[in-house]
Amino acid sequence: MERRPGVPRLLREINDRAALELLLASGPLTRGQIGELTGLSKVTASQTLARLEGRGLVEVAGEQAGGRGPNAALYGIISSSAYVAGLDVGPEFVTTAIADIHGEIVAEVKVAPNGHDDPVALVHSAVVKACRSAKVALSKLRAVVIGTPGVVDPRSGDVRFSFDLPGWHEGIHERLARDLRRDVKIENDVNLVALAERTLGAARDADDFVLLWVGRGIGLGVVLGGRLHRGRSGSAGEIGYLPVPGVPLAEDVRAVPGRLPSLAGGLQSLVSAEAVAELAETYGFSGGSAAECVAAAVKAGERGEPLLNEIAGRLALGVASVCVVLDPGLVVLAGEVSQAGGSALTSRIEEAVARMCPIRPQVVPTAVAGNPVLRGAVLAALDQAREEIFAS
Repeated sequence: MERRPGVPRLLREINDRAALELLLASGPLTRGQIGELTGLSKVTASQTLARLEGRGLVEVAGEQAGGRGPNAALYGIISSSAYVAGLDVGPEFVTTAIADIHGEIVAEVKVAPNGHDDPVALVHSAVVKACRSAKVALSKLRAVVIGTPGVVDPRSGDVRFSFDLPGWHEGIHERLARDLRRDVKIENDVNLVALAERTLGAARDADDFVLLWVGRGIGLGVVLGGRLHRGRSGSAGEIGYLPVPGVPLAEDVRAVPGRLPSLAGGLQSLVSAEAVAELAETYGFSGGSAAECVAAAVKAGERGEPLLNEIAGRLALGVASVCVVLDPGLVVLAGEVSQAGGSALTSRIEEAVARMCPIRPQVVPTAVAGNPVLRGAVLAALDQAREEIFAS
């Protein structure tokens, strides 16, 4: 008879993973409930829980009153069994969140660069401060995910270029991993917002959608078949470069050592925060940020409609171009300017797109509260940490 020594171990790993995934999704359960929901026998469920308790992942979290018999023990994931860090790195602040294995945020810290040009020193300081605030040892972090503006090379994991973060370049990814002594992932910030939207927001469980970020700059997160589409070089979604009618083309978009590519021209020149603020002034809305001007236009009712129509028409150029290629069905608007416009802006974009092309996607505002880049970074770190625990 052929011996297959790996099979029992594989079955144990499968059973452990099934139980952990169930407890993370459902919360504390009895041994009987775990067996029923996973299809494990009572004996196998007991053995699985014993292994997970031995690994420091599961504990008795309470009791459930039974009928005539004794109360049944409730088993739950130990919150402190693993932690993750998510970071939103921008030109003005670095915001770091520490979350436990359940995704509960236990600390959030914002720090200013204060002249620190070295990304590694800046991230190290931010993570250490957040861990100290959470009273969590740095060694307890299972995953670190950093959201940054710019193009992230999916092959090397490095930022290829970023206008807002010129100090982030090739080699930073490796240096960060070496400094923090653990795997570090750098991800485009708008991609992380798309991840947060699919998990928590308006695109929850949508397999195909795009997220259009309109704020200081403009970017696009693309989700196809339930997965982020980054493209070969990580440049998928750099919609600011999209050529549009009536706008000069950028003269030279090549990134070369010592010089960042030009952002003059393209859709960016029509709908960036700076462009929206300038446009708002011509319609009599001025004195604040682009988002404040758009919010004032919404509040102004009929007087603000011409400005909203113009902004919607400009954004529709980009949305229509994306839709005739990808046909996503759902477009989510996020970013400060988009949030300020709300449904008054999204409904106008939907109508304008329908006039431009044969596809009419649903256009909706974001439903993710708080800092969406940070939320996405934490979610990505949780996925990574949980996968590591499941596979260990």
